[in-house]
Amino acid sequence: MSEAHTSIARKIERLRRQANEMRRRNLRMIHEAGMGHTGGDLSAADILTTLYGEVLSVNPDDPADPNRDRFIMSKGHCSGALYTALAYAGFFPLEELDTYMQPLSRLNGHPDRTKAPGVETNTGPLGHGLPVAVGAAIGGKLDRAAWRVFVLTGDGELQEGSNWEAAMTAGHRSLDNLTLIIDRNGLQQGDATANTNRLDPLADKWRAFGWAVDHVDGHDYKALLHIFGRLPFEPGKPSCIIAHTHKGRGVSFMEDRVEWHHKVPSQDELARAIAELEAALRDA
Repeated sequence: MSEAHTSIARKIERLRRQANEMRRRNLRMIHEAGMGHTGGDLSAADILTTLYGEVLSVNPDDPADPNRDRFIMSKGHCSGALYTALAYAGFFPLEELDTYMQPLSRLNGHPDRTKAPGVETNTGPLGHGLPVAVGAAIGGKLDRAAWRVFVLTGDGELQEGSNWEAAMTAGHRSLDNLTLIIDRNGLQQGDATANTNRLDPLADKWRAFGWAVDHVDGHDYKALLHIFGRLPFEPGKPSCIIAHTHKGRGVSFMEDRVEWHHKVPSQDELARAIAELEAALRDA
């Protein structure tokens, strides 16, 4: 095996182990808090691990560094996944994750930029993250800055019209410093996205708004590293990555189950989930 292949293999193994640990900690956080969004946290874990582990240019010692890449978690209800990613990236101590949603904690149910370091903008009401990201990308273009803007949305979130106004603006302004990642797990609160307000043909819609689009398996670290390494997909166009994922990824009785959108694991379910994740780590 060549040195380059060995390096990639080591990166993938490190990301896999970290994502597994983040999932376990995330599940404990939700169980202890008695609230959270289990399924969406787990579907986004591999994307966030790859972004903060290998892609984003950020400085935990200086979260407001003007030259940093901007990452916006538009699906802010999945704050548990974001907080674990930020903690493992060094923005605050891992022990602080134990305060998730507790009184006076910095780690609110929805991310708050005035409290938690590394949070770019307050999110939670869906459809806000992409418009803010477009504004940031416009600012970067005006300043001729080298930093980039990334935003992660849910797929059900795309039913909000504000996203499409932002998409039209991004295409019109040729914001090739902007990357949208769609967590395409096919489920939202209560039902499948296809039964609620269908999104397909999703890629064609983004292309019609002037975006360059590609697909990726949102749980495949090699594929994620490759697609992030190709950005921007086309000069003069914002990039859209449709990341195909599974809600509740990593835990058999949670995967692709709509009830785990915001169901909280019981003590028994938590123990079973942790055991599955630990077994997957040993057996891989």
